Amino acid sequence: MNSTTAKQVSEGNTQQTPYKPLSRNDIAYLVAHDFPDGAVVNLGIGMPTLVANFLPADREILLQSENGILGMGGAASGAEIDLDIINASRTPVVLLPGASITEHTIAFAMMRGGHLDYSVLGGFQVAENGDLANWLTAGPDAIAAIGGAMDLAVGAREVIVMMEHVTKDQSPKLLPACTYPLTAAGVVNVIYTDLAIIDVTTSGFVVRAILEGLTVETLAKKTGATLAISDKLAVIRRNAQGDPVYTSV
Repeated sequence: MNSTTAKQVSEGNTQQTPYKPLSRNDIAYLVAHDFPDGAVVNLGIGMPTLVANFLPADREILLQSENGILGMGGAASGAEIDLDIINASRTPVVLLPGASITEHTIAFAMMRGGHLDYSVLGGFQVAENGDLANWLTAGPDAIAAIGGAMDLAVGAREVIVMMEHVTKDQSPKLLPACTYPLTAAGVVNVIYTDLAIIDVTTSGFVVRAILEGLTVETLAKKTGATLAISDKLAVIRRNAQGDPVYTSV
């Protein structure tokens, strides 16, 4: 990492070209392909459960679900559907060979006991110090939905957050400090958005990869906190198969 700010970098990167934000499936694909072989991963409610559909076939990645599955596969279809076998988003899933089913106390013991390499969570806001807010907004009709997020946020070795970069009214979700109630303090390691991949460091947000066609200056305008730029900044592009991948520029 270097100490260059987004504003400084953008002075040499000001030519904006058309870009299309990543879809939720695209974000899930990027997350799935960044797990190392042998990783034990929990996928939280919402967007994170999509990750199970894109795990690379050449790696063994063990998925755990807070409702009691160890060895979860992707979404079920057709005759595979069993409404008693669901993920955290209540979507029917398949079980991989060797999968086990437990009740909630065992599932939460796995989460709280430091047995997860990664926890993948959705987020409403992330602060530059790694604070996470993902269970309640300030909306008048907001419904509190904590679930197991607090346990997952503090129980895993690394916490990944998947989110759109801005809200529907274009307000930034990456901030100097969260304005919503916290799920956990200082826990987030990496953020995957529809525009970029951003590491959370002791110095704040550092852009690891940026969507092709998007300038750093534009990304900075959509971010509520200061961005630093990795000296190995990568660009997220489509490969020959149409899947998103990123490589250093």
